[in-house]
Amino acid sequence: MYTMRQTLSPTACVFVLAALAIRLDLGAQVVEKDSTARDPHAVQPERPTVATHAGTVARGWIELEEGGEWDKAPDGTRTFFAPTNLKVGLGSRVQLNLLFNLIYDRAFPGGAFEAGDITIGVKYRIVDDDRILGDFAILPAIKLPSATLNGAGTGTTDFSLLLISSHQFGPVAMDLNAGQTRRSGDGTSAPRTARIWTASFGFPVRGPLGATVEIFGFPRTTGPAGTKAIAAFLIGPTFLVRKWFAMDAGIIAPITGPQARAMYTGFVWNFGCIAPRRFCA
Repeated sequence: MYTMRQTLSPTACVFVLAALAIRLDLGAQVVEKDSTARDPHAVQPERPTVATHAGTVARGWIELEEGGEWDKAPDGTRTFFAPTNLKVGLGSRVQLNLLFNLIYDRAFPGGAFEAGDITIGVKYRIVDDDRILGDFAILPAIKLPSATLNGAGTGTTDFSLLLISSHQFGPVAMDLNAGQTRRSGDGTSAPRTARIWTASFGFPVRGPLGATVEIFGFPRTTGPAGTKAIAAFLIGPTFLVRKWFAMDAGIIAPITGPQARAMYTGFVWNFGCIAPRRFCA
């Protein structure tokens, strides 16, 4: 179990992991094939699902995922948030993730948008085309208590680890995730420990039109802020506008537990190489 220490910077932990992953990546390039040996300008959407895939943005390239989600909680409360994920390729198998949300809630003073907490993560793809694991990656991350308003963030420092297994069955892509989060604090603003599981399926429909179906869940949590177990269903179309730009939309419906009903839309945009050309894959 992870124990938070005040003498250790959580941000430093992430960059140590990034440095280690890059070193391992450089050593592996000679002997292992790269499943992303493809057009580096081709978009690799992780939106719109809760799950992520094991793929990583090409070294030196940058990709932006932006969305909007309208939620209606079981008690009728309505909120809106805009999740942002900026992905930077650090190596052929290593990707830096920078995530934050803009949140609108009528309960906020003045009914204004507020910025949520910032999360920094490093995805490292360990193996490709394994007979059982498929493409397998890990994604350790640190969420910092950067939100300035109560309710926009949890006020805790979170360490999370996500395990990612991606498979391709003909035209169908399957992504399986399992993860756990450990938080600082006394559990009053958010449970000290939380877990997540997901199973996502993406497939083409016709031409640039595709679809995504996913089930995901959060097991029961304990403590003052504990909640019942949640399971939900997500479905919606995707549309590849250009090889470097994709859009999505759809709905999220609860299966069990206090999951909000939601509508979402968003896009993924591969900006291209931001590093010197000799560094870019």
